Amino acid sequence: MPYVITCGDDGVQVNVGTRLGVVGVGLEFDSFSIILKAMKKTFQDDLRVVASGENDWVKEKFKLDDYGQADATMQQQAEAMSDKEGLLYSGFFPFADPKQLKHDIKGHMVRPKNVHIANKISFTMGGGEQTYSLGHYVISADWLHKAPKKEIKKAIMDQVNFYQKLAGKTKLQFVFELGGELDEKIAAKNKKLLEGIGIKESE
Repeated sequence: MPYVITCGDDGVQVNVGTRLGVVGVGLEFDSFSIILKAMKKTFQDDLRVVASGENDWVKEKFKLDDYGQADATMQQQAEAMSDKEGLLYSGFFPFADPKQLKHDIKGHMVRPKNVHIANKISFTMGGGEQTYSLGHYVISADWLHKAPKKEIKKAIMDQVNFYQKLAGKTKLQFVFELGGELDEKIAAKNKKLLEGIGIKESE
């Protein structure tokens, strides 16, 4: 399965492909260059990019009035970013039936429109999202072992804090996902690095 960088939004479901969640697909995200460099070292450039519908991060960062503008902006910016970074841009996940996109990716948006229902954040560490859950935001931590330690905390916590803001009064629980194609030792190292910045799996 090819790896695909998507937003960590709780509605994004990848039916064909393995998801690596980065808030707003990395657009206007200070730490994205660090994350992407480490992802390329981890996955040897076998990376696709997919934009997705109703993206709160893009709407906020680009100071847009509505989700229609956010959808258009995210597609334009994600494609431009993909070209700049030498990544494959697969297209856009809509609120509809699963859609076949370019470069062997298929998926869609499945949460209710205008509503976030996640109560957890899933941190993937062993090679992307293995099991989809509608109740989870997704943050890729698969790349931590290839990043400078001093950069990890900001890259992770900026995403955690954004999703917690979306969740409002619901205190998000943390779930660790260690499965995937990466070596178990790499997943264990990513877990240790995540715990080193204070992220612990919820009991």
